[in-house]
Amino acid sequence: MQKMFSCCPVCNNQVLSNELEWHVNSHFEEDELDRDWELAQQVAMAPPSPNNNTTVEVDICFEDHGESSQASSSTADRKNHNEEISHLTKIQLKSDIYRVEGGLINLLRTCLYDEGEDFTSIVSGYVDHYQTLPTDRGWGCGWRNIQMLSSNLLRERKEGKKVLFGGSQFVPDIPALQRWLEIAWQRGFDEIGSSHYNSKIYGTKRWIGTTECAAIFRSFGLKARIVDFDSTESGDSRKRGKKRGKDVEANLFGPIDKFVVRGVGSDNHANTRSSDVIESRGREVLVDWIWKYFTGSASGCFDISQRVTVSEKTPLYFQHDGHSRTIVGIQMQKGFRGSQDRFFLLILDPAHKTTDLENTLKKQKGWKGMIKRGPLTLKKPQYQLCYIDPGIASSAEMEQLKTIDSTLISF
Repeated sequence: MQKMFSCCPVCNNQVLSNELEWHVNSHFEEDELDRDWELAQQVAMAPPSPNNNTTVEVDICFEDHGESSQASSSTADRKNHNEEISHLTKIQLKSDIYRVEGGLINLLRTCLYDEGEDFTSIVSGYVDHYQTLPTDRGWGCGWRNIQMLSSNLLRERKEGKKVLFGGSQFVPDIPALQRWLEIAWQRGFDEIGSSHYNSKIYGTKRWIGTTECAAIFRSFGLKARIVDFDSTESGDSRKRGKKRGKDVEANLFGPIDKFVVRGVGSDNHANTRSSDVIESRGREVLVDWIWKYFTGSASGCFDISQRVTVSEKTPLYFQHDGHSRTIVGIQMQKGFRGSQDRFFLLILDPAHKTTDLENTLKKQKGWKGMIKRGPLTLKKPQYQLCYIDPGIASSAEMEQLKTIDSTLISF
């Protein structure tokens, strides 16, 4: 069915004809800026009708009405961005994936439940596993984790279906994701990261991290957040590594973010602090944060008596030195005879084959070694997590989201 557009008599924007009256009235309501943004975002991101090859250009109204001198150039920029979004929405390809019958998370839930009443687990509602392929081996893990988070957002979040990837309602392949990141940079998201990559990443094998993940999702109006866990004494300074005379790829930016440096020589502060104490404290802080994130324990809504609970929270993009994975949940084993409770992160690794994960979960044999990770495996001095809060950002929030910063948790 072909969509019909009409011109708003107030702002001269093109809107859906059946929503024209609502759009005009919204200009005279107290929260007009927020609602105009949401409507404009939906219209701009909506895929074109397959029966109509004519692209309707929609100008999203972001400008401050007190800055009329900049209106002309801003309008031209938005027009170009909308044209690129419309074009990419048409040509982007759906990522190839081996889809597990019944869903991978459902198989995991069954295995977790069968571990017995001494275990309490909480997992994300739905996640597809995107594995590294020969074409992206050695550099594609970050993109694969973005795809895993996207599969959850498209299935579990209503707003995700509306705005992600032009409203296509599917997870694009890596080349398309690279183009979406370039568009985010062009729109002013993560200027520091854009500068580092010279605003070009499409067709390359550059490593990415949490900042690029956040930039993509924020450019669609989603509230992506980054949390930094750091045991080093480098503060908020940035580091670049060298290895065999070449620049080492670094993928974390922002006022608080630090580069994840690969192959860097020793910069050991163990002479001032016990590395064992720091490592133990770091594991405790990280695991405690992840447990509270998935359980929402601050609100008192989590029932610890349940063996397996489905969380409304998105999975976590989990970044550390040299690799990234996706945390889909966490498990607690009750302590015996006064011993402390034990925790296990539930992780999907892009390096694993999806068929291997499926087989081990169906047979309930070998899956723990692929998915469960205890605190003793967390030996890195720095970790970063990226997650997405519910809702669509307002126009004012969108401007704030263009700067990619993080919450720093030191230990």
